[in-house]
Amino acid sequence: MTALICGSMAYDTVMVFEGRFRDHILPDRIHVLNVSFLTPSMRRNFGGCAGNIAYNLQIVGGDGLIMATVGHDFGPYREWLERLGIAPTHVRAVPAQFTAQAFITTDLDNNQITAFHPGAMNYSHLNRVNDSTGVTLGIVAPDGREGMLEHAQQFAAAGIPFIFDPGQGLPMFGGPELRGFIERASWVAVNDYEASLLAQRTGWSLEQIAAHVRALIVTRGALGSWIFAEGERLEVPVASVARVADPTGCGDAYRAGLIHGLARGLDWPTTGRIAALLASIKLEHHGTQSHRCSPDEFKERFRSDFGYLP
Repeated sequence: MTALICGSMAYDTVMVFEGRFRDHILPDRIHVLNVSFLTPSMRRNFGGCAGNIAYNLQIVGGDGLIMATVGHDFGPYREWLERLGIAPTHVRAVPAQFTAQAFITTDLDNNQITAFHPGAMNYSHLNRVNDSTGVTLGIVAPDGREGMLEHAQQFAAAGIPFIFDPGQGLPMFGGPELRGFIERASWVAVNDYEASLLAQRTGWSLEQIAAHVRALIVTRGALGSWIFAEGERLEVPVASVARVADPTGCGDAYRAGLIHGLARGLDWPTTGRIAALLASIKLEHHGTQSHRCSPDEFKERFRSDFGYLP
């Protein structure tokens, strides 16, 4: 099964503050906030939700097509995708724009402060789901506002089941729009903060959201994840982590695992564990597309953590 991955492509500039934000942001001075963090280390990574999901999907042998808009500076990223064997067939260049850029500062507690320039991402609506062929599964990941709305409508019109993954794009939408996404989607994937915001804006509880889709997936960091399906809440444990290096991109890795499990028709306990293991492998490495794992290594880690083969 081929998955169409609609979402952002971005360059991530990641800086590490060798302290803790909480020691420098004073609650009684938030109204006049003016802080500066010294960041001795800095890296520039290939990122964006669509790129990250496609990269992780390839690790487990999945088949994904990226649909995204990029800028005039996309050349190095395109070469990277081609070296990986990920065809940028549906990656559209918008020459007058920069590729989306994220500037991320992480502290010693793995808290993050991010500034994001959307650039070419704002033109994602120029791409259309029916431009692709052979697609049997999709995801609407964080992207330009109009692109997310239109791609959800196009997936639904084409009868292609898809995951709605609002992520950091969630604040762009009001209650009626979010309810529309949920009613069109087959699955919804959010983290615990996004789940609370989604419930608040839609006026629906998590159980009510889950009743509108085949499953609602809520990731909870070190606490594992919840999968609401068939009227029940499944608890999915985390996978083991050799070292905590960088949380950036763990959510995208998890979503790649969801896509892989859904494409293979696996049960939710196994699908959730594949997603959790991909997120843990990502967590052990800096950057969103620097981790490596062969299919055999992945299966062995899965067996070691969960006691059976996926």
